[in-house]
Amino acid sequence: MRAVVTRVSSASVAIDGNTVGAIEKGYLVLLGVGPDDTQAVADKLAEKICNLRVFEDENGKMNLNLEQVGGALLVVSQFTLYADTSSRRPGFTGAAKPDVAIPLYERFMETCRARGFQVEHGEFGADMQVASVNDGPVTHSSL
Repeated sequence: MRAVVTRVSSASVAIDGNTVGAIEKGYLVLLGVGPDDTQAVADKLAEKICNLRVFEDENGKMNLNLEQVGGALLVVSQFTLYADTSSRRPGFTGAAKPDVAIPLYERFMETCRARGFQVEHGEFGADMQVASVNDGPVTHSSL
């Protein structure tokens, strides 16, 4: 699995002009699933992201995690994280097919929910419009 995680003060995802998920403070997670990923990989990545300490403490140091700041997650499926960009037209054969990717995308979100977090999301495979107010900006990729 691959993820791009951005610390946000707000983020939302819309489909056909209708907001289907929105959060205030937390993480916008663009999540890609590879063909060899497993439930264990999804669980490990969810735990890692939920425990990232990228929110500032009283001294201005990145020392607080999502739980400590009362944050939420907006998770958006992003098969393009597995793009082959060796040519000018990207190929996406490196991404998992929906029968593999959807259950792992769902598993990732369920693992975050089980830790007590609010998890909002888009719709797998839909044409989505994602809006975010990046905080910092602080963005981590390839977690």
